[in-house]
Amino acid sequence: MNLTRKLTGLLAGLLLAGAALAQSYPTKPVMLMVPYPAGGLSDIIARKVNAALAKELGQPVIIENLGGAGGAIAAQKVLNAPADGYYLFQGSPNELILAPLAISAVKYRPEDFRMVQRVALAPLAVVARGDFPARNADELVAYAQKMAREGKPVTYASVGNGSFYHLLGEQMAKVIGAPMTHVPYKGGGPILQDLLGGQIDIFITPYGAPHVAMDKERKLKFVTVLSKGRQPLVPHVPAVDEGKALKGFHYSIGSGYFVRKDTPEPIVQVLHKALSKVLGDADLRATLAAQGQLISNPLTLDEAANAYVSDMTLYRGIARTVNLQAQ
Repeated sequence: MNLTRKLTGLLAGLLLAGAALAQSYPTKPVMLMVPYPAGGLSDIIARKVNAALAKELGQPVIIENLGGAGGAIAAQKVLNAPADGYYLFQGSPNELILAPLAISAVKYRPEDFRMVQRVALAPLAVVARGDFPARNADELVAYAQKMAREGKPVTYASVGNGSFYHLLGEQMAKVIGAPMTHVPYKGGGPILQDLLGGQIDIFITPYGAPHVAMDKERKLKFVTVLSKGRQPLVPHVPAVDEGKALKGFHYSIGSGYFVRKDTPEPIVQVLHKALSKVLGDADLRATLAAQGQLISNPLTLDEAANAYVSDMTLYRGIARTVNLQAQ
């Protein structure tokens, strides 16, 4: 009987402590970790989310851009910080699932993080230097095969070894039977600079208004979108299924907000409620649409957890398919 009373009292105390924690959080600025340099698509999204999130939380949300190691440096910084909700990670399977598989120095596991909310799904495209000769998927494949035979493989960029875009390049090379040369970068901003300078051939990437503007100015070129049909933001760009060589090569990538898995539940619930409201922000939705993003409907915490588990299964499977080895 005494034990029952003690357990009941302990549970009540924990519930009261959790409620107090939720009521007090946050009492200072929240850091939003973006795992790539300023100027890329991730940074553009973060600079819309932080204003709306700050309004919901009643505290400033400060963006910190920290590129390198396929986004793993920023992810590790979040893990090194206290599990108190003051470090929020904006990321994707790229940094949390694939980086530990590709980089031997990365010691965390995807399970060390918890998804709080998904923000969007991003369709992907193959963009190229402005004078790249291919205009669709079949021409891309023919050109890549020709250059491989001549000993001058097509170069493709990614945001780091083991990143999703690295694996897609490897998968594409495997499908078409022609090697391509991987060129890793720290983020999309530096890649765009080298695409504009003609120093690399192609980049498999999410895309947005800046890419569309550069395409119109013929500074870079959209070759194909990795979907069954054409995409609303770039209706002039043929889909892979309009040809034969890459038919069925469909991919997109989701992005969301994560905390350490041991973050107290009351704090997670506060962040979840705030981020769910942020998804309804008109300015954010307009920005996401302009960037070609498919805006996510708010997920419950259980749905977010299930989505993250599904991502782990999918991306680990892709890594096995291309025989990804940690380096």
